[in-house]
Amino acid sequence: MEIKHRVIGGGEPLICVPVVEQDAQSVIREITYLSQSTADMIEWRVDAFRDFTDYNAIRSVFEAVAPLLGEKLFLYTFRTAHQGGMAQVKAEQLDDLHDLAAESGCVDLVDLEFFEEDRPLHKIKRLREMGVSVIASHHDFEQTPSPEVMKMLLEKMCAGGADIVKLAVMPQNYKDVLNLLDVTAQFREENPDTPVITMSMGSLGGISRISGETFGSCVTFGAHEKPSAPGQFAMKELRQMLDTIHASSQIQ
Repeated sequence: MEIKHRVIGGGEPLICVPVVEQDAQSVIREITYLSQSTADMIEWRVDAFRDFTDYNAIRSVFEAVAPLLGEKLFLYTFRTAHQGGMAQVKAEQLDDLHDLAAESGCVDLVDLEFFEEDRPLHKIKRLREMGVSVIASHHDFEQTPSPEVMKMLLEKMCAGGADIVKLAVMPQNYKDVLNLLDVTAQFREENPDTPVITMSMGSLGGISRISGETFGSCVTFGAHEKPSAPGQFAMKELRQMLDTIHASSQIQ
């Protein structure tokens, strides 16, 4: 798929940098910096924003950053506490927060916690009709499920009509990391039209964050000042590693 002339799901993975600042001024300052950086995608983690219950405050941030984004992809995420996030809200409020993003005119992608939704297929369809692409996601900060379960999770999210599917898990040993990479490659081969994002978190899973071009994960998350999950590399180092791997893959 392609958004803003950026291909998602082919070649070198895109780098997405999360913004986890707590106040509007800091959010805007960070997005301003990232808009001029080597990041391909900027993620606003709204669950970290202390005024997320103030919808006008969220709208004000959108208005401030919209002219800055240019060709950068803008991902809007409210990660609930159940999925490792920083806040918990009722379903009705989460609907409102997603609608704010879809109506903003500057958000390109919305993260949707697929298995936390009562009617995920309906929600995906509605958000897409409002003009945004949807990343259906699932995060497990405790363990790495079996390969069969991981594949099932990806396939269910894919069948739900999401534009992109995302799975993040926590490894307990190196075999967990290998299993995730294998499942990613299998899914990508069997579902070539659905971009997939996967990662094995923590220091043990670091290889999964730089091997997407080989195994099929199309986006990797890197940190500028504050990581949003364990194991994220610094943005600049991540770019260097991805570029080196990509260059070596072009050598015949």
